[in-house]
Amino acid sequence: MDTIVGTYECKVDAKGRLLLPAPLKKQLASSLQNGFVLKRSVFQPCLELYPMQEWLLMTEKISKLNRFVKKNNDFIRKFTAGVKIVEIDAFGRLLVPKDLVLFASISKEVVFSSAINIVEIWDKDLYEKSISDEELDFADLAEEVMGNINNNDDGIS
Repeated sequence: MDTIVGTYECKVDAKGRLLLPAPLKKQLASSLQNGFVLKRSVFQPCLELYPMQEWLLMTEKISKLNRFVKKNNDFIRKFTAGVKIVEIDAFGRLLVPKDLVLFASISKEVVFSSAINIVEIWDKDLYEKSISDEELDFADLAEEVMGNINNNDDGIS
């Protein structure tokens, strides 16, 4: 798994293409040949860009679900709704399909935000709103999510 780092902004061109910022394109260079999967986020009004290798790891986990359990079948259908295989063209542009543009409310300015092994693609205004969410106390969230990890091997706690 490659770790992706950074938050980058760009503008959408007239044809709905996004020009990947050079530092992000460089980080994704090893994945350019294999392509990417673009999908709706489960929890946020944004898109998730999976390098194909990461998508295959995810689908390997999902394929182990028993399809004769209705919840599992419903989850798989919702998780894969709107999934598209996409490529970065020779100029470093990504064409986002119209249905996904509508889902993420992408208009003129976009934020690419690293999420460890994938990239979230946000409408800039929605991204700014999500990170400045005053109802969410990040310190409390960090303590709840990471506070119980007490493993000196990984350098946390």
